[in-house]
Amino acid sequence: MDIIDEQGNKVEPQFPEQSKRVAAGILAILLGSLGIHKFILGYTKEGVIMLLITILTCGIGGIAMSIIALIEGVIYLTKSDEEFKHIYQDNKKTWF
Repeated sequence: MDIIDEQGNKVEPQFPEQSKRVAAGILAILLGSLGIHKFILGYTKEGVIMLLITILTCGIGGIAMSIIALIEGVIYLTKSDEEFKHIYQDNKKTWF
């Protein structure tokens, strides 16, 4: 849904990268083994991989997925908005 100003011009949201960065970082830390943060960033294949590893190994693989997600969450939260957008949204870097 586009935001239109009084003159009929399209207005870009002010902080879409920041909200996506923070949401992905927090979800990676809290629910990392489920791959929710990957879905937030639009990486469906990687999210499904993390979810399936966790489910198909009865949670044992979830330990490894949690460690990976914890590292990714910290990386997401320590990047600036510009770096995050450049690396994870423009260049589509999917892991770490």
